[in-house]
Amino acid sequence: MMRTTVPPVACVGEPRLTAGFAEFGRLDLLAHEEVHGPIGPMEPASLLRLAEAIDLKGKGGAAFPFARKLRAVLESCERQSLSAVVVVNASEGEPASWKDKVLLTRAPHLILDGAALAAYALDAEEIVIGVADDDVGRPSLTEALQERRMPVPTTIVTVPHRFISGEGGALVNGINGLPHIPPGTKKRSSDSGVGGLPTLLSNAETFSQLAVAARLGPYEYAALGTDDEPGTVLLTVTGAAGRPAVVECAAGTPLREILELCEVPEGPGVLTGGYHGKWITPEAADRAEVSRKGLTRVGGTLGAGIIVPLGRDTCPLGEAAQVVRYLAGESAGQCGPCKMGLPDLARAVDLAVSGSAPIEIVRAAAGDVKGRGACSHPDGTARFALSAVEVFAEDLRLHTTGEGCGKRVKGVLGLPGAPDANPQKLTLDWSRCDGHGLCAHVVPDFIRLDANGYPAFPSTPVPTWLREGALKAVKVCPELALRLAKAE
Repeated sequence: MMRTTVPPVACVGEPRLTAGFAEFGRLDLLAHEEVHGPIGPMEPASLLRLAEAIDLKGKGGAAFPFARKLRAVLESCERQSLSAVVVVNASEGEPASWKDKVLLTRAPHLILDGAALAAYALDAEEIVIGVADDDVGRPSLTEALQERRMPVPTTIVTVPHRFISGEGGALVNGINGLPHIPPGTKKRSSDSGVGGLPTLLSNAETFSQLAVAARLGPYEYAALGTDDEPGTVLLTVTGAAGRPAVVECAAGTPLREILELCEVPEGPGVLTGGYHGKWITPEAADRAEVSRKGLTRVGGTLGAGIIVPLGRDTCPLGEAAQVVRYLAGESAGQCGPCKMGLPDLARAVDLAVSGSAPIEIVRAAAGDVKGRGACSHPDGTARFALSAVEVFAEDLRLHTTGEGCGKRVKGVLGLPGAPDANPQKLTLDWSRCDGHGLCAHVVPDFIRLDANGYPAFPSTPVPTWLREGALKAVKVCPELALRLAKAE
């Protein structure tokens, strides 16, 4: 279920981004300065050296080096004799993520500090901050802007709370008055972004980390974390967690420590990196460290800092299928891999989960969209789907027998809305069936004819997108042998 309030915050080790939360709750400007201390402007070369020294990478999921973005904008401004714009992406379109909303509601001045540092170094003409239209972070950010003076005009832009609206190109489009969807062609905002000007765009946590590093300096900043990935990480831990929370920890912290802190029960797997991320097994979770390299080493990904464990009382493949259907619906609909490929992938996953098709159909559908989209949405969705069928291979085997795993889908992955409140399955009265085969012609994706010409279908619930077809199959049965009944 999607939360409507910001989850609790926890910290493992020394707090940095979350410093002062326990004492002040939300840090107004006075509390912010008391906790973090003063900060001054930095020249472009100094800011570049700092970002390179701490190897600061984007925290929104793509992990692009911040210094490379900054340098690209500086060079573009010089080459084109244009001013720059700084854009803070705090839209957080992924339903399972809450870390940026925590910063917006409790540490807004850290975000503003980082944006101000970048704006001064670039001699930018404007700062724009994109927030979601769920009204979670905007009031606190507005109050913070009223408490201080920014070096350049700073505005807040509201973004539709959709998955793809958080993509960088979609945010720039929205600021420019265009639809909040990714551009149909590859486009570098460092060359032409907001208003056609060179634009530095990064995630809210990235700017907050920059503000922390500017105060500490590269050596003290690197006192936490690993040699390769200094500093701390913000994680959103939800799903089956008994104590869901946004957790700050040093990079390199064992993932098991985080799971225990959030009272995560034993389960079949853990989603890492969010809906464009990867599943890992419980054994991999025991070995994993919270860092890009640490999670990649065990088959996962840090992504946008999202950790969603499953409990043993829910169907893991059914949960994954719900997310793939959601992601297919979040398509911008402007290129073939999204418009047609993702619905095909969702259908393939549903068929595999229902036992109506082998796993190869999922692999084929994922292969049709990988590397072909105008943005990363098809790739991320394919990665999620393939990871699910690999990690939950034993569950998939049970589903392919037609019996399923015997567990309900409880909707624990943070999707908007509720899971199917009225699951239904087909039943057949064999004393009535004469093998006309009309039902298989009406809904061939779910009902097939066996070697004797009689209908065969899984005993698992009918996928919601096939419900209408199943009802038609019931109505056309001349012997009234087919029924659509509530799944127990």
